[in-house]
Amino acid sequence: MAGVAAETVPRPVPPVRDRGQAAAPDLLRSYLSGQSLNVRRHLDALRDFTREEFGTGVARPSEGHVQAVNRLLVTLRRPLHAIVEELESASRDARRMLDPAVTRRMLELKTAAHDRVRAVERVWDFYLELFGQRQSAYGEWLVACDRISLDCYQHVFMHLGNARSIPAPPPFAYMRTGFSPATYRRGVPLRRLGRQLNPFPLVQLPYHRLINPWTMGAILHEVSHNLQNELELERAVPRAIVRRLDGAGVDRTVGRVWARWNREIFGDMLGVMLGGESFVASLMDVIGRSPEQALHYAPTGVHPTPYLRTFLSCELLARMGFGERAGEFRRAWRRLYPDIRGTSMPRALLDSWPTVIPLVVEAVCYTRFRSLGGRALREVITFEPRHQLMIEEAAGRLARGVDPGVVPERFLIGAVRTALDRGLAPADRLMRNFYVELSRR
Repeated sequence: MAGVAAETVPRPVPPVRDRGQAAAPDLLRSYLSGQSLNVRRHLDALRDFTREEFGTGVARPSEGHVQAVNRLLVTLRRPLHAIVEELESASRDARRMLDPAVTRRMLELKTAAHDRVRAVERVWDFYLELFGQRQSAYGEWLVACDRISLDCYQHVFMHLGNARSIPAPPPFAYMRTGFSPATYRRGVPLRRLGRQLNPFPLVQLPYHRLINPWTMGAILHEVSHNLQNELELERAVPRAIVRRLDGAGVDRTVGRVWARWNREIFGDMLGVMLGGESFVASLMDVIGRSPEQALHYAPTGVHPTPYLRTFLSCELLARMGFGERAGEFRRAWRRLYPDIRGTSMPRALLDSWPTVIPLVVEAVCYTRFRSLGGRALREVITFEPRHQLMIEEAAGRLARGVDPGVVPERFLIGAVRTALDRGLAPADRLMRNFYVELSRR
């Protein structure tokens, strides 16, 4: 309308800063300051563990396990402190000078520091998860497995012919999905730890084994892998196999195959000596698969052809005084695999195994080794028919939910197996009683 001033858009009014209010920080200097701060806080957060943060129950990690991990973390953090301090100094220089060359140096140090901190974090996270499992519903299951492993160690080290330094800490069990159990030996570089040395034996157990404790002969097998190294038998055993087979005139190519299998053979042999007939039954659970798998020969594999493993364990079981039971296992195994013509085993191996298996058992279990104080493994590890009677009595008590008595922890695997096979109680009750008994010890 004429005579009316046009409406004007108001101009923005700059904010009025209160007296004493700080000026907005310079964006670049703020950024440069924050980079070193972030890395320092990241490093400081990767602190030592404490036992208390994993609860107060029986399943929490022992003080020895926590201390061993903390020593590893100290080793990993030591070189990081220097680079983080260098980064902080470079950050101060960059904020003061705002020189492109100085800023570039700061960014390069930031990248290097972040890479190293993340490497420590991977190790820290691994043990956080490992220890954290003990706060879950599976904590009592895992501590039960720890106690079986410890019992195996105690039995072996109590019966050596010489004094040896006591390994510490003992094996530590954890759960992981997957088909097969596994172990990681003490003092071996692990990829998951950035090639750092593993501070204590780890026994990895699949969930499906934990819910079926009568298949837990796997613990005895995996612990035995660790014992082979702890007893300094990792070289002596394959040499004993080769020497025994050569002395019997066995084809050298066959002897080399059995020597290549020595670690898995050692695990099975100690499993039989530690657990008796229940270990053989548990082994059959594991290796009894399709004929194609059971009869398959892997030219570079470290596991014996599954078909042969049962006969190997039966040979030792018979020599331990369980001839009748060993014969039952052999007959059952042959009925499962009545036709072996489809095997991929080399002809020399296939033709010689009935002769070779007794020689291998002799070499592994009945050879006297210097590191055992001049004793054979069969002299160190005691399992006789009277121990099987203990297991059978404990099976009845376990089925009724009463105290099974002073049986060794490793015998409870056989007890729960016997109770299941004889139908003494439902599977769920047996599983529950098994873990209750072991977790209360």
